[in-house]
Amino acid sequence: MDVQVPVRLTALSSCGGCASKLGSAELASVLRGLPSTTNDRVLVGFGTADDAGVYALRDDLALVQTVDFFTPIVDDPYDFGRIAATNAISDVYAMGGTPISALNIVAFPESLDLSILSRILEGGADVARTAGVAILGGHTIKDDEPKYGMAVCGTIDPRRIVTNANAQPGDALVLTKPIGTGILTTAAKRDAITYADLQPAIDWMTTLNAGAAAAMLDAQAHAATDITGFGLLGHGGELARASGVRLIIEARAVPIMDGVLDLIQADVVPSGTRNNVRTHATFTTFADSVDEATRVALSDAQTSGGLLISVAPDRLEALRRALRAANVLDAVIGEVTEGQGITVA
Repeated sequence: MDVQVPVRLTALSSCGGCASKLGSAELASVLRGLPSTTNDRVLVGFGTADDAGVYALRDDLALVQTVDFFTPIVDDPYDFGRIAATNAISDVYAMGGTPISALNIVAFPESLDLSILSRILEGGADVARTAGVAILGGHTIKDDEPKYGMAVCGTIDPRRIVTNANAQPGDALVLTKPIGTGILTTAAKRDAITYADLQPAIDWMTTLNAGAAAAMLDAQAHAATDITGFGLLGHGGELARASGVRLIIEARAVPIMDGVLDLIQADVVPSGTRNNVRTHATFTTFADSVDEATRVALSDAQTSGGLLISVAPDRLEALRRALRAANVLDAVIGEVTEGQGITVA
């Protein structure tokens, strides 16, 4: 009797998860050539590289819109679906919005059994149900490389939008998930760790940022962004650039998942992370005490990462209490100062 070997989805993709994003420098060069919108109802566009766009419907109601899809980051189809959906919905939370509906985006090889696609969509549907998001339909195409994600729509009060462009000198920086998913998923793909070893990272990648978003709104956070394919330094750099400030990050305060630094030292590093390291060197200054493995980890291409929140110092403890009450990580990793770029101490 033949034994059916499960398909390794990660073997079908050249890079996985948010590491499949076009590099930030390349993307910026393209976007610079595009005309900016002149529509007065556009409250947040692509000019500041924010997490989602915001379009005003009336004085007290606006739409938050985003789209995110990528190649398999794990082999289990159901887990892949859950991670991709959690990641796509996160951009709405990063703005302080409430996700309400989504459309599936699918690219799928004709050579694969359709039961695999069913499990991917089941995973996405389960996450959407937990988030209170209605999946209205979607679109599929044939492709040799599987891809899945969502276009997500949310609502927001235009007076309570949290963008990446309002961090203030003196603010504290709080991170709500540890980093290292890019390294760990690459290790699993290369059989450097087992799928069981990867489970903690999967748990983080399938944790919605709903609690973090509610906490930052309650604490009246000045700015926020979610940490995905451009890594902590990349998305932190976008926040610093959009806000016209400098970030001071304490390397030892950044939570890094178990085993990540050892894997980096063993040269288990995805190409997306390597590209990030080169790009981030143009605006990041490291203290001599920050070792090479930690420097790479800070640029690691995350998938479905946490929120990086900039909050006034007198609201920091209120934010941390709200995060802990929601069972969310509340790591204080640095501060905002005058200047530009990032210093890692």
